[in-house]
Amino acid sequence: MMEENKYCYNYPHPAVTTDCVIFGFDGNGLKVLLIERGIEPYKGKWAFPGGFINMNETAEAGALRELKEETGLENAYIEQFNTYSEPDRDPRERVITIAHYALVRIQEVKGGDDAAKAGWFHIDDVPQLAFDHDKILRDAMKKLRERIHFEPIGFELLPEKFTMKDLQLLYESILDVKFDRRNFAKKMMHYELLSQLDETVRPTAKRDALLYSFNKENYELFKKKGFQLEF
Repeated sequence: MMEENKYCYNYPHPAVTTDCVIFGFDGNGLKVLLIERGIEPYKGKWAFPGGFINMNETAEAGALRELKEETGLENAYIEQFNTYSEPDRDPRERVITIAHYALVRIQEVKGGDDAAKAGWFHIDDVPQLAFDHDKILRDAMKKLRERIHFEPIGFELLPEKFTMKDLQLLYESILDVKFDRRNFAKKMMHYELLSQLDETVRPTAKRDALLYSFNKENYELFKKKGFQLEF
């Protein structure tokens, strides 16, 4: 009898979920992974991957579980950025959600079991989302734009080898600005975060482009002592 009443209380309890805003970069722009809902409420609407937190896991563990289920990735960069607790945010019941954002390399994403109902959307082409996920996306983008000045987060979004143009396009996509090509390259090299490789690619028929990788030692050093990128 005690086991049956294990979670019975004399006062109401809200349900707790976690939602994960998964960002990726495809070489042309910043994208976000969305799931098409197959049930009510908001059947047919797009939303972020998420679900109820299990009794034996933390909010971060729940977000990492959702991330693995939808992308196949286990060690992606993830950060909690806000909690949403409006009483009417979910028409089914009182639900509080703890939101995280994740940075992944699209090239490494395998797709989850429900991949047919998942899709990557350019950040400028996101449809109206279910629940309060439009606000969650705005808040996630705000946090990402703040974070990019203090951590070289391109490391998590770009492939291991990339061109300077790839890096510039990534920063332009996140910050919604345009940079002068030479000034951007000069600034990035100044921070000694990049290592120039003895390899090139040919993005156009007219010229080769140098390939770079992130200097992991300097990257970790910047994270420990502080980093501020001014444009």
